[in-house]
Amino acid sequence: MKGIGFLLSPPVAFLFFLGTAFALYGLGSKMAPKLTKVGGKLTTYACGEDIPGVKIQFGYRLFFFVALFFTMMHVAVLVIATVPSGKIVFFAVFYLLMIFLSVMALVTRS
Repeated sequence: MKGIGFLLSPPVAFLFFLGTAFALYGLGSKMAPKLTKVGGKLTTYACGEDIPGVKIQFGYRLFFFVALFFTMMHVAVLVIATVPSGKIVFFAVFYLLMIFLSVMALVTRS
């Protein structure tokens, strides 16, 4: 068993499964029927309705607000969860107050 133990190492297992995935992908592409461009075959299906295509530009503005809020909450929980007992607890209460004000500034920003 010691001679073939390297087969169980993560890099070798990764390469094995990567090769298996490529083999399955190649086999699937050989088995799939060839695409023929006919009429509306490549158009978006919307329950039989003809919907004209429009370009939609997504923005990340809301994502950054949510990501900042999420980060602030997780850091606050981590800090509060690791505060030792004693008189330093008052700093934790002050920290929570500052986090609350920061979240309010983030939420009420127009």
